[in-house]
Amino acid sequence: MGWKLNPADLDRVVAELVERDWLVTAEGKTYRRPQEKSLAVSSGTDWLEVRGGVEFEGQTVPLPKLLAAIRRGATAVRLDDGTYGLLPREWLEKFTVLTELGEVEGDAIRFRLAQAALLDALLRERGEENAATLAANRNAWSAFGGAKPASPADGFVGELRGYQREGLGWLLGLRALGLGGCLADDMGLGKTVQVLALLASRQEADAGPVLVVAPRSLVFNWEAEAARFVPGLRVRPHHGPNRAREPGEFGGADLFLTTYGTLRQDVELLTRVPFDLVVLDESQAIKNADTTTAKCARALRARHRLAMTGTPVENRIQDLFSQFQFLNPGLFGGGDMPGCMAANTSPTADAAAIGRALRPLILRRTKAAVVKELPPKTEQTLFCELGDEQRREYDRLRDFYRQQMTGEGTTGQMEVLEALLRLRQVACHAGLVSPVGEAIPSAKLDLLLEELETLREEGRKALVFSQFTSLLRKVEVEVRNRGMGYCYLDGSTRDRGEVVREFQEEPGIGVFLISLKAGGVGLNLTAADTVFLLDPWWNPAAEAQAIDRVHRIGQGQPVFAYRLIARDTVEEKVLALQARKRELAEAVVGAENGFAATLTAADLRFLLG
Repeated sequence: MGWKLNPADLDRVVAELVERDWLVTAEGKTYRRPQEKSLAVSSGTDWLEVRGGVEFEGQTVPLPKLLAAIRRGATAVRLDDGTYGLLPREWLEKFTVLTELGEVEGDAIRFRLAQAALLDALLRERGEENAATLAANRNAWSAFGGAKPASPADGFVGELRGYQREGLGWLLGLRALGLGGCLADDMGLGKTVQVLALLASRQEADAGPVLVVAPRSLVFNWEAEAARFVPGLRVRPHHGPNRAREPGEFGGADLFLTTYGTLRQDVELLTRVPFDLVVLDESQAIKNADTTTAKCARALRARHRLAMTGTPVENRIQDLFSQFQFLNPGLFGGGDMPGCMAANTSPTADAAAIGRALRPLILRRTKAAVVKELPPKTEQTLFCELGDEQRREYDRLRDFYRQQMTGEGTTGQMEVLEALLRLRQVACHAGLVSPVGEAIPSAKLDLLLEELETLREEGRKALVFSQFTSLLRKVEVEVRNRGMGYCYLDGSTRDRGEVVREFQEEPGIGVFLISLKAGGVGLNLTAADTVFLLDPWWNPAAEAQAIDRVHRIGQGQPVFAYRLIARDTVEEKVLALQARKRELAEAVVGAENGFAATLTAADLRFLLG
């Protein structure tokens, strides 16, 4: 008498019988059951090796061979004596991720030393905590996670707040360990200043050049901040027609500033330059590993790498993959995203373990976390560069007024007002001056929309002020097209109270567009923590009143006010003129106070120069 067995059940029945110590021969094959399982980690100068295996009644099969069989879908592996060892599938499947991150070399899986924290986290997730090699690394990692605050070097001008000194200590610790990291502090907490403090420290060591890659709208902010905080730093832009064309031209400065667009255009040149440090500002630009921008960034040569972003990253493991491939090449092995991190899979224990392993390489502080360190109000100037078409329109108008205003005496009040007004308008948007300018992109509007998108991701609210309601209407169109919830208020708004209530109470409304004249006083808008002044050289008293719409009793958050300035326009020149001609503190308020009559021809040549 015999039994009939469905072929589909053969593997399951064989496994059960072998586990019960039966001697099983099926289809001419004799099967053995797995016995001892082992796993160990060893280290070399710059590598780690995972070795292990499974014993089948005196015959041991190494871990890489077993994992390869599992990936093929096999249920058994052929042994040296011709018999077959049943694979302990449940145990082996815990370690398939190791072959995704490491490289198989013979009977071992080899990892880079920089992957130690990653390997440690994955093994601990599997209950494998007895590796002394990784325990030592874990202790060193814990010590790094608690990096002590550092004071900036002598070349740094200014003071760092407490959390910024902690950030500098963290940056210096990363450099000492040879690891790249992501500075992910909230917008407005001074990420640029912390990195400049790092550059002041490395400047003393006379290291090689530094390259900062940033959105075009931020390049001039880097230039201005570097001049302010590290005046001894030799800074050179690398964009536009006059940029370097040969690797040897990168020896004449300490800091080179470029854009993501220029990086793509000049990748062949930039990859030939051995940079000491490469910094990616707004590094979410490379979150998609398959884009040209991400590939160009990874191709750069650098001893040390940093990323900066104000976008929350700790729960976005997929977005981190590409950024960390740039920061620490080879961190994830051959380059493909591990299956446990894939965006089309649900969160796994491995993904969580990888996130924990990366956490020491990400420094993120929110405003709420450092509120005691912050002043009640922080004000900052954001520079933008006019595009080619907008620049031509501005220069054309500037040249016209240059010709109109000559001589050394005072100039008529109305002529002065018209010249300054029109130049300010075209610096904001060429369409404010001429119908021809409607189709010309506005650098200032592009910068504002970038900042508003960041705030929307963070769930924060902002006020946007302008003297020009026609400019606010253009902003309104763009905000609406991007699906942002908003409110609008100018002199024609009837029910101001209802509009304010809607902004204060509705979580889906994150932007409030306000005419400076109509909304500078009488509003309590504490739901917002950020203010943008689109034409900021307007009366400083009016600016202060606008900022006070959020900076007032009842405001529980730090307030951040940003003045948007078009570079190389009358706006920037007025900032410089304010320092030496305090009458401008009264600004140009219509024809009040006769201010325009106090401007001399020399002042006007400076403003229009």
